[in-house]
Amino acid sequence: MNEQATHNKKVALVIGAGDATGGAIAKRFAQGGYITCMTRRNAEKLSPLIEEIESENGQAYGFASDARKEDQVIELIEKIESTIGPIEVMVFNIGANVPCSILEETAQKYFKIWEMACFGGFLVGREVAKRMVPRQKGTIIFTGATAGLRGSANFAAFSGAKHGLRALAQSMARELGSKNIHVAHVVIDGAIDTTFIKETFPETYALKDQDGILNPTHIAENYWYLTQQPRDAWTHELDLRPYMERW
Repeated sequence: MNEQATHNKKVALVIGAGDATGGAIAKRFAQGGYITCMTRRNAEKLSPLIEEIESENGQAYGFASDARKEDQVIELIEKIESTIGPIEVMVFNIGANVPCSILEETAQKYFKIWEMACFGGFLVGREVAKRMVPRQKGTIIFTGATAGLRGSANFAAFSGAKHGLRALAQSMARELGSKNIHVAHVVIDGAIDTTFIKETFPETYALKDQDGILNPTHIAENYWYLTQQPRDAWTHELDLRPYMERW
């Protein structure tokens, strides 16, 4: 065990720390004094984010890990807990938003989307909960989507996975709340300020100047807020959407 783990510094783990929401969440928790541990399937893509956090005097570590693989998830959690510090916050932020007509959807892709957006949440949530419960402390946040509330046309796979993730969050919250573990589900309803939206949906991206798309930094602030709530007033489900978004 290294010096950081010995001093029992708190860790925030972000599963799926991409260039937008996940990265913003990681930066917010680093600013709040957490050691941020981040995962992507390709760890090299985390280098710019780690450098940015460290340039602001934060501490960050990147890991290559596939949340769909049980052995990799177990290894990841054990490594962080034993060499870096106790995980006090875990954010599951894997999307897998891939539209397709039900007439053309394949079993292989449907299953993969479910693995990414739902099964991975179960694996990471279970392993982190095993560590948090004995300590009677921790926050687990799952990033949801509108698809977890209603299934839209051409989103059968994504909707099924996100509905499953929402149910998982509800079940875990009801089981773990009395053990002082705060489990929350955040519904992201609307386009986010990303390169993908800018290049693929320029008309939607043009709404940015009117606050018509979600700013990742503002999303991250809400995740931080969830971890700061007193336990007599915990939020389980939080909806985030631009003021002009239809719902």
